Amino acid sequence: MSANIPFSTARLDGLLDDFGIDVLIVTSKHNTQYLLGGYYHFQFAFMEAIGISRYLPIFVYVKGALDASVYIANRNERDSIQNRIAGGHWMPPAVFGSSTSVEAMTLALDHIKAVATPAPRIGVEMAFLPLDAAEVLRKALPNCRLVEAMRPLERLRSVKTAAELTILREASERVVASMMDVVDHTRVGQTKSEIIDQLRRAELSRGMIFEYALVTVGTSLNRAPSEQRLAPGNIVSLDSGGNYHGYIGDLCRMAVHGAPDSELVDLLGEIDVIQQAARAPIRAGLTGCEIYSAAKEALARSPHGKQMHFVAHGMGIVSHEAPRLTANGPIPYPADDADAPLEAGMVVSIETTLPHARGFIKLEDTIAVTASGYQAFGDSGRGWNRIPS
Repeated sequence: MSANIPFSTARLDGLLDDFGIDVLIVTSKHNTQYLLGGYYHFQFAFMEAIGISRYLPIFVYVKGALDASVYIANRNERDSIQNRIAGGHWMPPAVFGSSTSVEAMTLALDHIKAVATPAPRIGVEMAFLPLDAAEVLRKALPNCRLVEAMRPLERLRSVKTAAELTILREASERVVASMMDVVDHTRVGQTKSEIIDQLRRAELSRGMIFEYALVTVGTSLNRAPSEQRLAPGNIVSLDSGGNYHGYIGDLCRMAVHGAPDSELVDLLGEIDVIQQAARAPIRAGLTGCEIYSAAKEALARSPHGKQMHFVAHGMGIVSHEAPRLTANGPIPYPADDADAPLEAGMVVSIETTLPHARGFIKLEDTIAVTASGYQAFGDSGRGWNRIPS
């Protein structure tokens, strides 16, 4: 059980103590995949619905007792788990037989009753627990107390291992390379939908799963796919999330048909000044709010600072995961980590946007915190990339 465990049991046990949790019932795709070192049954990688219910894998973790962990698997999952173990990967003991969410929870509770105290404090992911499975849990253990487990699991994921950082670097570099490929092959007259399709193919050709692309063309600030066509001299904003081995590369780069004029050079230069100011102080021990303080000072000096939008957020398996540094960003959540020191291994996305009469101008960079500073992943293509005439 102890070999190749993909997460720190000591860190997890400490977090469960902090949040008053005795037993974890993990049901989200991202956290199950994280705790099992990247494993998720291939048959349900695209959609979890099947028959009259859904695929609901459950990882049960008992605090301080790794040997009591169990994985509740679908009845058709045996072969893929055998292959996983044969490949040298750690897996907890598996219980097969579920084909519905109710069956999966029933098997999980049978195990919990055998290994835990009669009234345990159970951590569950409220947003990722189906109602029918939750009702089974409450009826079977009426005296247990349910505790939201999202935050301790998020904090567990927030500090990346060396292997995770390697994947995130690859994800970032492959997304940027895909964008440069699209710039080289985009032509006047193409629609935004066609440009996004090119980006999808470019990311797929680099071994990624295409998740999304937010694209603007010309003076429009609309980033959704459409039949709007690229005209001569237009600028293009490419903001894409590509998934590589479960981790998201999320960056934004700018392009222009022909050559950028002096105004465009200055505008993107202003944005880069904000980006570099926010990046400069990053290191382990810096509090997250200090990133915002550095950006705020730079914005105050910028000619277009009042029109710009700046945000910094955590990146990894989930976009906008911990560290959570602001309560005023585009994705609403409390700034629980704003006053906490950054740790080496955390990964932060830094982004500055200027909605301008010339169009939507933005840079988004991926920054990994180190003991003495930071490393920027996928840091190429940050100027005006030229679409051929």
